[in-house]
Amino acid sequence: MTILTKTGRQLATAAFASLMAPASFASEPADSLNKELQEIVVAAKQPATRLEGSTLVSTIAGSRLQDIGTCLDALAQLPMIAVNDGEVTVTGKGAPEIYIDGRPMRDGDELRQLQSSNIRKVELLLSPGAMYDSDTKAVLKISTRKNFVDGLSLSERVEVTAKRRWSANGMLDLNYRAGAWDFFATGTIARNNSLLTGTTTNTFSYEGKRTVIGSSQHNTYPSINGSVKAGLNYAKGARSFGAYYRFGPEHGDFTNSGSEWLDNNPRIKSRIERSTDSRSHLVSAYYDNTFAGRYQLHFDGNYRYSSATNSVETIYPESDDETVRSNDKRGSTLWAGKLYLALPLFKGNFIAGTQDSYTRTDLDFRMADGPVADYIPSSTTKAEQTSLAAFAKWDRTFGKFSLSAGLRYEYVDYRFIVNGKEDTEVSRKDNLLTPDISLGWSFNEQSQISLSYKMATVKPPYSQLTGSLTYVGQHQIEGGNPALRDERMHDLQLFGMWNDFLLQADYTRSTDTYGSVKRLYPAPTLQLLMQPVNIDVSAVNICLVWSRNIRAWSPNLTLGVRKQWLGIEGTRYNRPIFFYDFSNTISLPKGFLLTANAYGQTSGDMHTNRFGTTWFSLDASVGKSFFKNALRIKLDATDIFNTACNDWTMNTFGIFVNKRQKYDRRTLSLTLTYRLHPRKSQYKGEPASKEELRRL
Repeated sequence: MTILTKTGRQLATAAFASLMAPASFASEPADSLNKELQEIVVAAKQPATRLEGSTLVSTIAGSRLQDIGTCLDALAQLPMIAVNDGEVTVTGKGAPEIYIDGRPMRDGDELRQLQSSNIRKVELLLSPGAMYDSDTKAVLKISTRKNFVDGLSLSERVEVTAKRRWSANGMLDLNYRAGAWDFFATGTIARNNSLLTGTTTNTFSYEGKRTVIGSSQHNTYPSINGSVKAGLNYAKGARSFGAYYRFGPEHGDFTNSGSEWLDNNPRIKSRIERSTDSRSHLVSAYYDNTFAGRYQLHFDGNYRYSSATNSVETIYPESDDETVRSNDKRGSTLWAGKLYLALPLFKGNFIAGTQDSYTRTDLDFRMADGPVADYIPSSTTKAEQTSLAAFAKWDRTFGKFSLSAGLRYEYVDYRFIVNGKEDTEVSRKDNLLTPDISLGWSFNEQSQISLSYKMATVKPPYSQLTGSLTYVGQHQIEGGNPALRDERMHDLQLFGMWNDFLLQADYTRSTDTYGSVKRLYPAPTLQLLMQPVNIDVSAVNICLVWSRNIRAWSPNLTLGVRKQWLGIEGTRYNRPIFFYDFSNTISLPKGFLLTANAYGQTSGDMHTNRFGTTWFSLDASVGKSFFKNALRIKLDATDIFNTACNDWTMNTFGIFVNKRQKYDRRTLSLTLTYRLHPRKSQYKGEPASKEELRRL
């Protein structure tokens, strides 16, 4: 049924994203964290880390991590960064924007395609400025080596994963370079299967007596997806341009064989079957030119269209209850453009530009069951948004002192239409002005400090703005909330570095962010509704990191705490979460490289959820390269002792929800990667509207 969780290391190192949204019975949200480091090449050692303003910079080239495998493998061993199921997270920052050589990362396969031996440095902007979308909390920039020669390169990867179900995926990457021209094509295919088991109980007072609504879950979700991507780049002198097209189909079959019960009545067996088919098309193009030796002009354009169809049946095989059937069709379109000019100004660097987008999403929901249609009616909804933004940023270094300041103005016209009629209470026009400033001081090579402030407007994802409802059980409904307002966030951050220690302290005040609640829903029968609502939250995140190189061993220890202040209807959600992460990279004889990462957290509150305790969980891997690095074999194991806790509780509007569940966290994976003169794509485009892509 309902899935709302953070697993293991996500909560230990990266789970403290600013929002926790409920997921439906077929998916779970992903969070992410990011970081910036400076380039200092130290042969065969742990990457040197330096704080420059509010940016951390790490050099991979020449370090122990350059031969660890893929880019994801290298990122997982850096301070304050966690990687779970291909998702990159940064402590206290949520999902970062990721750039590879100045171009946006469009899908996680790019991080799997990029080998650690081709990475030069990794930079993490912990306080991104006005030229990024207003809700961007961290930016990860990955720079690669420029070791190209003309001709054909090839990279092939095959991965087999054993959980409680088997999964496999493969990737083939081709690149042909001839002079100033670079042609590339990539194909991926993945067959995944996951299993979740658990129970959910809802306890509350109804008509003056204690009432319990419960359900059990045994969820399987086999899916197959792939992608085909092809494009070109041209780079000669100071001018470059390029474009690519990507097509991604996916098919999934979700099944939940469980049961439902009300109070002490006999359990009713239920079976939920959902079939999903989706398609996505993406076209991206860019142009970049530096003229007069000092003026840089850059343009990005993006077009994206995606569609999905879902067919759902809830069957009660051992009772007289009717089968509940529904289906929906979803479509979304995005046009976006970004143009900026960079030039030197007053002995510093100045960037000014515009970022504009048009977004449209459509949902046609049909409920086929008569009785259920009385409280979950069929509907068609459409959301349209036009966003026009202008931004400017200036930064300069004055000896040991650094300054960065930016300003972003955005006009937003949002229209929400239900059954062909505009909802004037939800539709709105906004004018947004968000400043940011960062101050830094460098005492010496080993000691730096930085203080930054940013005001941002964060728009909720379109999946949370839908007005349709989803049938979860005889007494449970899930839905979005089209009345959600945009979040206004104030973020004050302090960073400091001294020798092997890094301190990050972050205070945020968010008004109209959103959290999940459960409450009674007016219907002919007893119904509970779970949906997001606007809430005001203040939170402090403090994180202390220690890392150094000790001969063949490179340890990295993170200790942190998150404390929030939130109250809803007289209930306080203020219990802090203490967490740790202890990552280790060890060089073994014969070229073997071993990693062992332990992590855990205490029970505590994140928005309206209280997550369970994971005292100790362990991931490990061992890898080795053969045939002059042409072939690499790597064996990974996650949650070896199966100790990661995925349980959570929620107490809102008099309804206490207790969720007990087990995920496929314990995993064994074997990866084989073959490379023939591997080289990266040189696509230089940036996201014209990263925020809108993320919301879609």
